[in-house]
Order: sequence, then C-alpha cells, then structure tokens
Amino acid sequence: MTRAIRRPGWDLACDQRCYNKNKGAFIMGETRKSATEAGRNSPSMSKEDLTRAFHDMVLIRRFEERAGQLYGMGLIGGFCHLYIGQEAVVVGVQMELKQGDKIITSYRDHGQMLAAGMDPRGVMAELTGREGGYSRGKGGSMHMFSSEKHFYGGHGIVGAQVSLGIGLAFANKYRGTDEVSIAYFGEGASSQGQVYESFNLAALHKLPCVFVLENNHYGMGTSVERSSASKELWRNGEPWGIPGRQVDGMDVEAVRDAAREAIEHCRQGKGPYLLEMTTYRYRGHSMSDPAKYRPRSEVDEMRKNHDPIDRVRKELLAMGVGEAELKTIEDKVKEVVVDAADFAQTSPEPDPAELWTDVLVEG
Repeated sequence: MTRAIRRPGWDLACDQRCYNKNKGAFIMGETRKSATEAGRNSPSMSKEDLTRAFHDMVLIRRFEERAGQLYGMGLIGGFCHLYIGQEAVVVGVQMELKQGDKIITSYRDHGQMLAAGMDPRGVMAELTGREGGYSRGKGGSMHMFSSEKHFYGGHGIVGAQVSLGIGLAFANKYRGTDEVSIAYFGEGASSQGQVYESFNLAALHKLPCVFVLENNHYGMGTSVERSSASKELWRNGEPWGIPGRQVDGMDVEAVRDAAREAIEHCRQGKGPYLLEMTTYRYRGHSMSDPAKYRPRSEVDEMRKNHDPIDRVRKELLAMGVGEAELKTIEDKVKEVVVDAADFAQTSPEPDPAELWTDVLVEG
C-alpha cells in the first residue's frame, strides 16, 4: 500500500495541524520552507508550466471574488460556493489531463470549470441565470455541464458525484480507451455510504478513476476532527486495496506530481487511486455562511503563510520572472473577469420556452 509521501525538509503545516479542543481551533504550524531553504535544487515544474499555473489560479481567484460581489449585489440567486484558497488543487490535477478525460465534482465547482478551459463568460452568465450561460440560465452555480470540455457537473447532493464519476470511468473502460475520470469530493462527503460503495465497485472492476478528496477541514461548519473517526482520509480506500496518498493541496507542484502518479496508475489499467488534498477555503461554506465557527486568526494565518498563489509567485520570482510580467498576467486576467461579469449582466434572460427543453433525450 502506498504510504503518504512528504518531501524531506518541507513543513506541511496544513497537513499536520492538530485540533485544540479547549480553544476550538486548529493550531497552525510554522511557514513551509521555500524550495531553496528546503534543500530542493529546483522546482518540479518548468517556468512555463508554473507561469501557466499562476495564470489559471489567478483567474479562478479573481473570478470567484467577482462572483462574490455579484452575489452581494443580488445578481446571483440561490447558493454560491466559492473556491477561494483551494485553487492549487484543481489547477495541479487538471494540468495532467488530456483530451477525453472526464471531470465531475460537487457544488463548489467554478474552479474546476475554469481549469477545464470553459469560457468565463458562459460560467458567469450561468451564475446570473442568463441565456448565455452553459446551461442556458437553468442550472445556476451548482449545475453546469460542458460535453465539449468533458465536464459533467457540479452536483448538489453530497457525495452523489462520486458514484457518477465511477460511471464515467466505467464508460472509459468499456470503450477500451486509456481515458480517466476525476471525481472530486470533500471531506464532508468522505463518510457517505455511496462513496464507499463507489470505492468497492471501482476496485472490483479496476475502473480508471482518480478520487480527489479536497480536505478543506470543514464540512459546512463542522471540523473534520469532530465528524470523522478516520484521521488519515487518504487511507479510506485501503479495505478495497485502493492506493492512497496525502498531498499538500496548497502547493500546485506537489499536487501535479501526485496527480501524474495517480493518473498514470489508472491509464495502465491498475484500477482507482485516492488522493487526499489538504487545502483550505478562505470563505464560508457558501456566500450565506459567516464562518463564525473558526477564528479569524486561523484564516489570516493560512492567507499569510500558505496561500497557493503567493507560493507560485515566489517560485517564479526566484526563477527570474519579473514583477512586471506577473503584473501583466494579472491585468489580463482582470480584463477577462470584467468582460465575463459585463456579459453576465447584459446577456438576455432565458426564453420561458426553455422550461420545456433538456427534460428528455430525444432519439
């Protein structure tokens, strides 16, 4: 069984925090060392790949911040779950995918969409319920799909996407391809019965599915320390012989390295793989959650010392990339997000006749 891998000299404080029951808060470790301080000669990703990762993470961060603003203005209805803080997970994983690989996730789904290459205009317009959205304004934040990008949703039922994810993996195997399915879910869903049923079927049929458990430490408002008897979630697939690995989900390089190993495992027909990404969301469970169940100091500590975008920025600066180049990337991202927000507010409302479409599949 594959054991959790930690790089020598790297302090994975976000993995190794302990819960202080008296204070009701996580005790944060010291700041993780830089690549140079840790004795690592060079980053595992090239300057070009790190630049791409920086762009994609900044896009997700700025998009989500703008979505939060539109929600506050009353332009986004229903639920809206933001991905701010978790960007390294989806960017690192999806950098390793190829055309045809399938993606499915929960209701915290905007980051996966953007990392899959879906148009920010279409995503934002769907959030505002407009005709120009990916589901023509009928799906909203939690129910967007793109067959072109092989993105099979956002799903609002906790853990339901995991069962659908192994269905996608079964289709890949049935068709004789080497394509894989990536099924994202959170630590709050990790104890769901359907998740374990999915583990069993995936292992039984050696389905090419990478289970990506995004452990942001709070299922809604409940700490995972209080809700899960298992403290090593990466080992939850062991009863079925599923190899697992715990990864620093705030480090896009560590995520990509682990994703490469897991995806190759699946492509070789060896069955499923479980990755536990220890990450952190800076905002509440949804826009309606004030997140009073955790101290502000905890959030500030994560932002200051473990932010995934700042980490990549420092790596790029150490490689000789100038501040001006990074500023240019950020400015271009800002233009894209502003354009998406404008489109989302000016795109027409769906025609009432749309109520009767996409209900049945016509032969």
